[in-house]
Amino acid sequence: MTVESVWSIVRLSLLVGGVGTLAVLPVAFLLAYALARGRFPGRTLLDALIHLPLVVPPVVTGWVLLIAFAPAGPIGGPLERWFGVTLLFRWTGAALAAAVMALPLAVRAIRLSLESVDRRLEDAARTLGAGRWRTFRTITLPLCWPGVLAGATLAFARALGEFGATITFVSNVPGETETLPLAIYAALQRPGGEDLVWRLAAISVAISLVALLASEWLARRAGRGVHVL
Repeated sequence: MTVESVWSIVRLSLLVGGVGTLAVLPVAFLLAYALARGRFPGRTLLDALIHLPLVVPPVVTGWVLLIAFAPAGPIGGPLERWFGVTLLFRWTGAALAAAVMALPLAVRAIRLSLESVDRRLEDAARTLGAGRWRTFRTITLPLCWPGVLAGATLAFARALGEFGATITFVSNVPGETETLPLAIYAALQRPGGEDLVWRLAAISVAISLVALLASEWLARRAGRGVHVL
């Protein structure tokens, strides 16, 4: 495999991981906020469903996505008929699989951060005349921001390493869905592929390490920069 082919796999992996993380963060924040602050029937069931991808085999998650987003599926059918969009055998499908697998980790990190926010600060802001949106923007969000960054990092790392759901849902298509984990698996199946496995594994570790260090640095800066207004 040429150097250009290796970097093509790296670029695709970063694209899939980045898009998957950006797609999952708003959903993760809303779900985390509902679990941390909401009191409603079915809250425990919702929590269990969110964390289900952590405990079931990833292949099962990929199979469910395949059924749902296939051309004859309940979601994939309307997407293809009405918008001409298909996720099968596309990098967008790999990003969706990565996002689904990363969702529980992002929700958990953000939820813990939200639960650690001192509610008395929010109550004080409300008594001083701040509305819900201003209280959220100036009190809640700055205080939980390090948790959001942690959730984003965990989601990106999980998305970058996703294998089982991806290969089940969108298969391993070189140049389209072949991310680093899938490329490593394919190299392991070929005689003499050990050198390529070492290179790809080293790149995976390096990217994950840089992401973790960057997240720690950003979280510390965010923590120092919090000002309660």
